[in-house]
Amino acid sequence: MLTDPWIAALLALFAWWFSTGLILLVVRSADRGNRSLAVTLLALPVLALGAWGLWTSQTRLDAGGVYLAFLSALAIWGWIELAFLAGVVTGPNTHICPSTSPGWERFLRAWGTIAYHEIVLVFSLIAMWLALHGAANMFGVWTFAVLFFARVSAKLNLFLGVPKINTEFLPSALSHLPSHFRIAPMNALFPVSITALSFATACWLERIYSAASPAETAGFALLSALTALALLEHWFMVLPLPDEKLWRWMLPAPKQNQKTREDAHGL
Repeated sequence: MLTDPWIAALLALFAWWFSTGLILLVVRSADRGNRSLAVTLLALPVLALGAWGLWTSQTRLDAGGVYLAFLSALAIWGWIELAFLAGVVTGPNTHICPSTSPGWERFLRAWGTIAYHEIVLVFSLIAMWLALHGAANMFGVWTFAVLFFARVSAKLNLFLGVPKINTEFLPSALSHLPSHFRIAPMNALFPVSITALSFATACWLERIYSAASPAETAGFALLSALTALALLEHWFMVLPLPDEKLWRWMLPAPKQNQKTREDAHGL
């Protein structure tokens, strides 16, 4: 049953929704109690289990190995996102970006807000590739790569400008972040992002039909669904859809955001 591509796609959809909601719930609860660092450290076993799962699954090209690799990559990604949203692994800049900042300064400031987080992501992807390159089961690496490039694309689009930006779930530690975003009808990168993600989804779908085994069929179905969800998240930036309702119902009330001081002297 687990090798059925439709089952795999549904499981990927559930994993995306559940893991996102769980991270938001943990971050919101930690933010209300000022326990962000403690929660991030307590979640380190999730990171360790993810690393163990990736390493263990590299020689397994059965359905169990494919799902283990996929979920392990999500676990590693999830811990890094938790550390970011909790304000533990972000960047050196914690100041609001002045609205009068020129484009180059705004870019430097924006990079400064997320620099450490991006370095950790790049480091993680490179480490996975070096450790698992040539392994029988690379689905974990591909899963992390899809998440990484989709996230980079999303962040660049938020910086360049999109019609709809949802900041409802940002904790107080990241209250300065929206000042680096830009509301705009469209930007030149967005069509490129949509085209690239659509092409990637089509490529994974094609691999489903040319897969050499049922386990590979499930693996490529997982990647197809995950990439399609990344594409959907990009469309959420321009379409007036209430995507926040997917998780709002399960979260406690947010902590009152604290004001972040504005610094006119750069990073």
